[in-house]
Amino acid sequence: MLVLSVVTGSPLKLGVILLALLAGAVLVLQGDRRRAGAMLLALVFAPALLLGDIWGSPQLDVVRRHPLVAVAAALIGLLAVIAVAVLLARHRQWIAPLALAALPFRVPISVSGATYNLLVPLYFVVAAAALSWLVPILAHPERAGRRRPAHRFEWLLALTVVLYAIQAWYSAHFGTLDGFAAALRNLTFFYVPFAMLAALLRDLDWGEALVRRCLIVLGALALIFSAVGFWEEATGTVLLNPKLIAANQVHPYFTVNSVFFDPDIFGRFLAIVMILGAAVLIYRRRPAEVLTSAVVLAILWGCLVLTLSRSSLGALLVGMAVLAAFRWNATRLVVGAFAVALLVGGIALAITPKTFGLNQGLNGASSGRASLISGGAQMFAARPLTGYGSGAFEAEYAKRHGGSCGTVCASHTIAVTIAAEQGLIGLIPYIALLVSAIVTLFRGARGDPVRVAIAAALLALLFHTQLYADFLEDPTTWVLLAVGGALAHRWADTRESDRRSARQARRQLAPTT
Repeated sequence: MLVLSVVTGSPLKLGVILLALLAGAVLVLQGDRRRAGAMLLALVFAPALLLGDIWGSPQLDVVRRHPLVAVAAALIGLLAVIAVAVLLARHRQWIAPLALAALPFRVPISVSGATYNLLVPLYFVVAAAALSWLVPILAHPERAGRRRPAHRFEWLLALTVVLYAIQAWYSAHFGTLDGFAAALRNLTFFYVPFAMLAALLRDLDWGEALVRRCLIVLGALALIFSAVGFWEEATGTVLLNPKLIAANQVHPYFTVNSVFFDPDIFGRFLAIVMILGAAVLIYRRRPAEVLTSAVVLAILWGCLVLTLSRSSLGALLVGMAVLAAFRWNATRLVVGAFAVALLVGGIALAITPKTFGLNQGLNGASSGRASLISGGAQMFAARPLTGYGSGAFEAEYAKRHGGSCGTVCASHTIAVTIAAEQGLIGLIPYIALLVSAIVTLFRGARGDPVRVAIAAALLALLFHTQLYADFLEDPTTWVLLAVGGALAHRWADTRESDRRSARQARRQLAPTT
């Protein structure tokens, strides 16, 4: 069965591995010219590979029937990308605010029976930003230079992407949605464009002005989305998600999701923005900044509660604890904050147990995650070394449960997902990636509020992925790693400069003989 899976459709599977290698090259290559070539190939190859996979699907009937119209639409889109690329070539620092502004917006697209919430606006920005950087490099090779060596975690990130592609070769098959197809779409929809985004953001000059601009963009978006959430609560109306609409009609509580398709994803976004805003509150001294941050945090907190996302509330607590520990170096304060949070949370849960499913046991309290975790653990035990193949969790879990579990089959714990799909081959690099990234982002961060905030946000996001998956499928992960890596390089440069200055001063003070 494994040999048959490898042989069948080999050209497409080889294409997936080649695409992953290009994404890895974009992340770790130092030479601008080679990196630009890899980025250009990825820009062309990713949509071509995806189109080859879904060409026969009903969603492309219009394209097949009216090819000239499809070509005209593609040309209009390309011209729009080129126009934005010209602007970004003149103002490279705009890449970050534009990317962050596009980050939350998703468009539901049905592909071969599955619906993917795709970040189409972000893809547009990434394509324009990539062209704005690579075209001058390839057109004028004399301008090409070399960037700083990649961090260890960036090499591990590239390795993770390549392993994911390789292990898609033996993904399990089930019904109309097989594991290989899921892995292919994860690569083309998420990993490859996000790798290009991370490489572009890492090379920007992350000074105070750019950081402030990005924080304003995120804060403004969070306030707008919160206003939509408050409107949903006031009117009893939910946007975009029919399943959530149906759930709100039968549950004794009401959950909001704003413009997001999932309350947990909305909650994750709010929690990350709140952690960054809290850093401004506790580190800045200007009364206007402190007051503005406090007001924004209060509004976002109110909307976060309305999402009823326990994973997001936990992630916020983790991030706030990290900020407190670095700001005041007070272990007792952190322990006390956890104790108070547990007490308040316990009282709230005791008063309204139905809201959080506590009256349904562990599986109800975890919205079915307990069953998913135990099922994933059984899959890992069955194939501990290789797993069932990238993207195969849902198919294999459904097969083990009679083939009729719907969306409940989707894993919500990223570590369990990786263990079941990729076995130890994928799990060990994943753990190494987390450890390396955390060490890099936290090393020397105590004196830099921006670095502390980025590191705290990353830890909060990692916590959230253990309860709601979406690790490399979330562009926020790549943005935090890219910005954190750039700031870590700047810290290393400053420290090395200080060391050289100290050595020079010692030589000047040394007595001559």
